[in-house]
Amino acid sequence: MKIVNCMRLALRPLILTALLLALTLAAKVFAAGTGPLDNVLPLDQVKPGMRGEVYTIIEGDKIEKLELEVIGILPNLMGPKQDIILVRLVGDRATEVGVAAGMSGSPVYIDGRLVGALSLKFGIFTKEALGGVTPIAQMLEADASDAATTPAQRAGAESGTAAPAVTEPGLTAPTSGWQSATADASGPWSAAPVPFSGNYPSVSMAQEAAAPSHYPVAGRFLLQAGLPSGGYLSPIETPLLFSGFAKEAIERFAPEFASYGMTAVEGGTAAAQPDDANLQPGQMVGIVLATGDLSIQAGCSVTAIVDGHVLVCGHPVFNFGRMALPMSRGRVLTTMVSSFASTKIMNSGGVIGTINYDRISAVAGRLGAPPRLVPVNLDVTTPARTKSLHFEVAENPKLTPLLLAIATFNGLVANPVYSDGTTLHLTGHVDIEGHSPVEMDNMFAPSDFGIPDGLFVALMVQQMFQRVYTNPYELPEVTGVNVSVESIPERRQGFIENAWTDRTEAEPGEQVRVKVQIRPYRGTPFLEEVPVTIPMAARGTLRVVVSDADTLNRMSNGMAFSGLARLAGLEQLIRVLNRERRNNRLYVALMQPAPTLLVEDKQLPNAPLSEIEVLRPGHTIGGPTLLQESLAGEWSVPMNQVISGQQSLQIKVK
Repeated sequence: MKIVNCMRLALRPLILTALLLALTLAAKVFAAGTGPLDNVLPLDQVKPGMRGEVYTIIEGDKIEKLELEVIGILPNLMGPKQDIILVRLVGDRATEVGVAAGMSGSPVYIDGRLVGALSLKFGIFTKEALGGVTPIAQMLEADASDAATTPAQRAGAESGTAAPAVTEPGLTAPTSGWQSATADASGPWSAAPVPFSGNYPSVSMAQEAAAPSHYPVAGRFLLQAGLPSGGYLSPIETPLLFSGFAKEAIERFAPEFASYGMTAVEGGTAAAQPDDANLQPGQMVGIVLATGDLSIQAGCSVTAIVDGHVLVCGHPVFNFGRMALPMSRGRVLTTMVSSFASTKIMNSGGVIGTINYDRISAVAGRLGAPPRLVPVNLDVTTPARTKSLHFEVAENPKLTPLLLAIATFNGLVANPVYSDGTTLHLTGHVDIEGHSPVEMDNMFAPSDFGIPDGLFVALMVQQMFQRVYTNPYELPEVTGVNVSVESIPERRQGFIENAWTDRTEAEPGEQVRVKVQIRPYRGTPFLEEVPVTIPMAARGTLRVVVSDADTLNRMSNGMAFSGLARLAGLEQLIRVLNRERRNNRLYVALMQPAPTLLVEDKQLPNAPLSEIEVLRPGHTIGGPTLLQESLAGEWSVPMNQVISGQQSLQIKVK
């Protein structure tokens, strides 16, 4: 017994020393995430065989430590001077979970010094958890290039001189509404002076449907890791959390987000908590795309918090460069373990700041007040009742149209008053600061193609926003969206079957009656009469066009969109949009064989040769356009059903 007690007394100092060393190491690790980065391990000191740790949350919002081993450095893997550290996660826990979606951004340390963020993964169904680490110096470049706000500060950033660091803010958070953290809104930030070395590419509209990036790994590294040739690293999937969405809506639009490397998962929203803004490396944040009665948020892990700025992901999410999306606190519930692809399941808590940079090496945010969102009201009405949804979506030229489409579609299919097989009447308006509202009014009949009827409404809303946001004049500031969809429990659709006039000759000023035979869907044909007055200036043979809205739009002012640069500005574009015909009306147009000039948003029929010669249409890009026919007159009647088809007649004017 005395021997045992003596051994305990002898071991006690060693145990206390080991415990103190562990606490000191942990303090160094987490201090790296909250203040200036003074304990960074440079990339040139990272060697194969080194052992380290990655800190991440696997379950219960508790940060865990996974062991790892450095395999080697992959130079220029993601682009010029964009190196990646190839690592192998070791241990039972790492083997069980692997590299899970949502781990991107998890900080990696060697000897208590911050190396970078776990950001890439190696294939699927791998026996070992192999990943790539983005060096912290490259992550700091994400916004060091244009974080400076004065010419002197920008010059310092370009020359590699460290800009003055923002003092660490005191963090506060309200218990309801927007949860925020106060921070100094001015000035640049820099923990290690890393000059910006080039422009990062942005995602173009044509690239949005492309598959996520793959980065081939050199054969010698594959051999060293014991892997077959032809392997590649790819960004760790970003979990995209949907709350309040029907499965049908998620599945319909998931491919749009998958092109950005996102995995759609069901998530939720958690009540804001006072400590939401007190982030630590290894915890998670959400990138808010929509919030309210429905929610869409992407989740990434935190690498470091440097003077109020938050570095996450270690790879791009959208690669939009400078941006402004709300940043929320992410709270992990558990990790869904799968041999195919493990995924973190998390709730999104209070909003704590702004995601303001999204580039190839990192996503960067700033603690403080969030940016504005676009408020949306959606009403779905049936003969029985009306159900309303209220939510907000992020304001971004490339994201807002898509977000409104999925939100509108979900608002329909997940609404208890909605059902397929009905005619949908869409009305609404988009309010834009300093401009007239954009009006929406169209009707959609049920289809026989196995496509949900509500999808056509959603795509109409998406198309309208794309045309507004992609205008070449100015970035619109949308202050509100109001969408109303009336569900009519029948298929209201009519086809123009035949048309004729009560006479073949007329004099200017006389009235001609155009009779149109319309066949309803599975109904008895009926006649609709449209009185047309021959214009006083009309002469010769006129073409009478009886048609739906789309046909006439293509023939006349709809052609103005072939050269939007000819318009004087956004207000004229809005007027053109609001002037488009509606598909629940029957149109009759008189076309005469005289040239028409399209100048900006105006139509100049019967243009004389002298005017054509002066304006010289077609000689300048975006200049006037010359059409071979002129619109002599137009008449329409409301039909309260979707009209399709066209007929062409002739009438001689004496």
